[in-house]
Amino acid sequence: MKRIAVILASALLVASCGIYSFTGTSIQSDVKTITIPYVEYKALRVNPSLAGELTEALQEKFRKLTRLEQVDQDGDLELLVEVTGYDVKATAITADEQAARNRLTVSVKINFTNHKYPEDDVSQSFSAYEDFDSTLSLDSVESGLCDTIIEKLVEDIFNATVAQW
Repeated sequence: MKRIAVILASALLVASCGIYSFTGTSIQSDVKTITIPYVEYKALRVNPSLAGELTEALQEKFRKLTRLEQVDQDGDLELLVEVTGYDVKATAITADEQAARNRLTVSVKINFTNHKYPEDDVSQSFSAYEDFDSTLSLDSVESGLCDTIIEKLVEDIFNATVAQW
């Protein structure tokens, strides 16, 4: 009987605080909406599809893992993202000074605004990379590399904003 009372009390406590979620988010109960506009692309090297794919991945992550309604403007939360870097560099050099591995790195800057709780605002930069064999052209592996990089960036951004890890 005592064990049931403890379990019931714990369940009520978790449910009543209103900011804990089993998806790992910590969003106050009165925060209902989020605005995630199209990602701005400011990197010198151009990838025409990256901004759209990153925008869609972010919107999908927030749609799946939060109860927030996505609105076009004036959301309780606002997530502005810009791609600031898109670079390929050699990471491993062979004995005859040829690149053995290359690294694609994508860098982004975010400004996350919580209009109801400004103490939760975040302004931060993130980067993620994937390595590939130098015998392959970037064109042949770019799509797959970008998919993996976007997953990493979206996870980092989500954790830094609403999961607050």
